[in-house]
Order: sequence, then structure tokens, then C-alpha cells
Amino acid sequence: MHYGLIGNCRSAALVSIKGEIEWACLPDYDSFSVFAKILDTEKGGSFSIDPDGLEKTNQYYMKDTNILVTKFECSSSELEIYDFMPRYKTSRETYHCPPDIIRYVKVLKGTPVVTINYDPQLCYAATRTFSMRTDLYLKNYTKKGPYESVYLYSNIDLSLIEQKNKITLSDDCYFWISYNQKINKPDLETAHFEMSRTKDYWLDWSSRTKKFAKYNDVISRSALALKLLAYQKSGAILAAVTTSLPEKAGEVRNWDYRFCWVRDASMIIDTLTSLGHYNAAKRYLDFIVNVIPYKHNKVQIMYGINGQTELTEKILGHLSGYKQSKPVRIGNSAFKQKQNDIYGVLLDVLYKSFNIFHSSDVNSEDIWTIVRTLMRVVEKNWALPDKGIWEYRSMKEHFVFSKVLCWVAADRAVKIADVFGMKSYAVQWIRLRDVIKNEILEKGWNSELSAFTQFYGSQYLDAANLLMEQYGFLEADDPKYKMTVLKTYESLCRNGLLYRYRNEDDFGLPGTSFTICTFWMIDSLNKVGEHELAQQLFDQVLKYSNHLGLYSEGINFETKELTGNFPQGYSHLALINTAVLLSGQEVAEEKLVVDV
Repeated sequence: MHYGLIGNCRSAALVSIKGEIEWACLPDYDSFSVFAKILDTEKGGSFSIDPDGLEKTNQYYMKDTNILVTKFECSSSELEIYDFMPRYKTSRETYHCPPDIIRYVKVLKGTPVVTINYDPQLCYAATRTFSMRTDLYLKNYTKKGPYESVYLYSNIDLSLIEQKNKITLSDDCYFWISYNQKINKPDLETAHFEMSRTKDYWLDWSSRTKKFAKYNDVISRSALALKLLAYQKSGAILAAVTTSLPEKAGEVRNWDYRFCWVRDASMIIDTLTSLGHYNAAKRYLDFIVNVIPYKHNKVQIMYGINGQTELTEKILGHLSGYKQSKPVRIGNSAFKQKQNDIYGVLLDVLYKSFNIFHSSDVNSEDIWTIVRTLMRVVEKNWALPDKGIWEYRSMKEHFVFSKVLCWVAADRAVKIADVFGMKSYAVQWIRLRDVIKNEILEKGWNSELSAFTQFYGSQYLDAANLLMEQYGFLEADDPKYKMTVLKTYESLCRNGLLYRYRNEDDFGLPGTSFTICTFWMIDSLNKVGEHELAQQLFDQVLKYSNHLGLYSEGINFETKELTGNFPQGYSHLALINTAVLLSGQEVAEEKLVVDV
């Protein structure tokens, strides 16, 4: 996954190491694609600036920003492309984050000769994309199916761009892609202004991230990536900005991750909060208050980023897929699943958020109603089988991790009830909490394996059970927890990377590691006293990021190729948590972040 991520908390794009935009959806993260070469190299569409005599490329982020720089060194010239999506705070205390991608080209040496290959293919390239040129812009649009259009502005002769003629650059230039027709035509000065304001925004945001004794560059880059998964309009948090990047090339484990999973988002918010970015938690809390049904209807495991409840899965059969990995999917049928662990994760983040904002900053009565609603669901469902954290499509079991998180739900509900002075509810939920824990200890523990297993009566291990200590179900010095950690390491670790599980699922045996699980294992080993091994594994996995410090969902055990949707919020939240744990010391004062 040799891509850089740019975005502005409204949408995002992936730029290859060669400076080619190969994935972008406008106007929002979950909109139709404008460029989708990553899913079909022939049909998908992309945007590249190709210099003659190219000898070397180098790609990096402007430090502590989400502005991506690709430098081209040619035989007699040099140039840089600054790729970004504008984001900054306006004088009206709102955020400027338009559905725009700006490519600012800076000439460093000589007079580069370039070819502009601008090829948007709208609506996932399902129908033909047409083009027209005016004196102000190039417009690309569809005629069949849903109508979509996108505009390109530039200080380069548009006819030369349209005809893909060679262009000699004697000075800086810009390319401004917009979902909207601009009322005022952009120019080079405006493009530079947008870049400067965007740079200042990201530098300010990064300066508010807590600093630690070690790994600050790693933590900062991951935090910036997580921030790009936060949707400005609603406060929702995406799992990733892509769809259908497979867990293993050539296989069918291809899913659309451009949605808000309650579990993933809550974990991401927990991590951002730990770094001092509290306002992200407040906005997510507002999102949850808006989407969680107060007293009726089903609580879903995931929602659309605008709170949509129907996320119907469709297959785009006309696209060949990433490295010929079919099918390409949009939507995700997992929204129909029952996963009992989400209630614990959600109540955990509600409890932590309430501690941060207190009753003066949140609608306490709304929160209390949601807590009681969630606990009614837990009381009704905790003893039933579910699909589990890993979203099995056909199998239901009494997953141990789901039971643990139901215990977490009851535990956090008790704490929230105590805050509100609701003693009768606290007493009721304490009884439930004890019943759940006793059952897990009895039925989830396998004495022959000396470990908690994936589900009751199982012989299989599950990396999710490593989180028992993190959520407070067991202490790190509990013998059963330590034995589970060591047995899980023995059974699921391969070449320093971790499987989620090794038993067959709906699609056979898993073939790649799951990045978040590797970090969970490192944390757990460190907590049970295996400090040297934990440090060794962490130093090793840090080498497996891409050239920009980004991680996808998984890592191939042998080749170390990044696999799955990219960049993955799960992976980066876990990386931050592990880096903070192993750093062992915060070195800066805590700061409340209000500019988010």
C-alpha cells in the first residue's frame, strides 16, 4: 500500500508513491468515486502529473500536517506536488472544508516538461464519463444513471490538459478539482493561500497532541490519520476511507469500510481523548445521541456517516478489483448483524466522555435514557449467541469477548448510575455484572488449554480476549489472564504478527495477520512482564508501515505487504496506545483541544 492519505474531514483521497491520485470520492467519504484506479487499473480513473526524464521520486508529509509532498527529480529539472484538501477555521467559527482537492506544483529547478493525465471516471466508472471545456474549467459528468459532475480549474491552458499534450513548466502552477462549480475562479495565489491556511490548521492541531518520552513522530502521524477519519458534518468516525481492498490479494474478503462502526469509532475516540483531543469525543457523543434509538428500534453495530441505518451491500461486477481481487462491494451487510460486544464499548466511551464533559456540557437526561436503553438490550441479549467482534456471516456462538463486553456494559452502567445518583439501577446492574462474570469464568475458561477460548466449549484462541485486562475484567497479574496471553502468543503469533484467530470462518482459514491484534499482543505481553519480547515485537512491526508511516488492516506474514482497507483506524489507534504504553512517560502538560 504505497499510498499517502490526504483529506479534510469531509472526504479523502489516496495518492500513490508516484504522485497519482488513485482513489477519491466527492463530495463526501461515502459518495460515488471520482478516481478509482486502485480498484481497476483500466477503468477506474486517476490523475497523474508525469514529467519527462524522471529519475527519482520521493514522498513525504510536511511535518505535523496532512499535506503530502511528492518530489520528482528529472534529468534536467526538479518539481514538487503539494497535495491537500483545504481545511481551516473561518472567522465565523465554522470550518472551511469544501469537497475540493488541490494540487500545487512547485518548480524547483529547470523547466520540467510534463504530461497531465487527468481522467476522472465518475460513479465507480459504471457508465461513460463525458467532458466539456469552457474558458474557466474542464467539466466531467455522467449522462446515464445518477447524474454526477466534477470541475477542474488550473492556470495551465485547459486545452493542453484535455488533449494530454506535453507542457513546459516555467513557473508554479495549480490544479483545483472541485465537486462544485466555483463562483469565483481560483488562481495561483488563492491555491497558495488555501495551502498556507491548511498547513497552519494542521500544525496547530498537532501542537495540541500530548507529547511523550518516545515515539512522538509515530504517535503524531497516526493521530493525524485518525483525525482524517472524523466526519465534520456529523461527528461520525469512519473505519477506513476505502472499500474492497482485500484482506489477502486474490481472495473475496473485500468489504466497504466507509461507515461508522460503533465499536471502532468508540475505540478511536478513546485514543484521541487520551492524546488530549477532547472535542472529537464531544462531537462523536453528539452523533451517538442522534443515532441511538432512545426507547425502541434496534441498536445497530454500524451506521452511515450521516446516521443512515440502511447500508445495503451491492457488488460492482464491472470493476476488476484491487490486484484482481473480486468482488468489489459498496455498502456492507454487516449492518444487520447482532454483535453483543458493541454495548460495552459504547457504554465505556459514554462513561469516559461524561467524566470529561460533566453534566454542564452534555444533555444528561439524553445520556441517561440511552444508558437505560442499552442496558435493556444487554439484559435481553447477553446470554444469547451472536456474530462476535469479527463479524462472522453465518456462524453464531457464545463468544467469550462478547460476554466480557456485556460485563463491561453492566460495569460502566453501574458507574454512570452512581454519578446520577440512581442507586436502584446500580444495584440491579451490579447483580447482572456478577452473573455475567461468573458465567465467563466458568464457561469461557478451558482448563486443558489453560486459556480463555474464542467461544464456550471451544478449542480455539481469539486475540480479542487479550483486551480482558484493558477493560478491567481481569487484572494483569491474574494467573488466568497471564496464561491466556502466553497461550495466545504461542497459538496465534507467526513471524512476530498475530492472527485474529486460526479456525475456519465463512471463507476458509485466515491467511494474513490483523494489525490491531499484533499491537494488542505487544501491550498484553508488556503488562504481564514480558517487557523485552514486547519491545522487540514493537520495534519489528514499526518497520512494516508504508513509506509514510501508515498501516492498513493487515500485514502479510511472509512478504510484509500491507493488506485490507487503508489506512485502517483500528490499526492506528492500537499503534498509538502501544507507543504510549512503551514510552512510559508523558512529558508535556495536558491541553484541552477545542479546535477540532
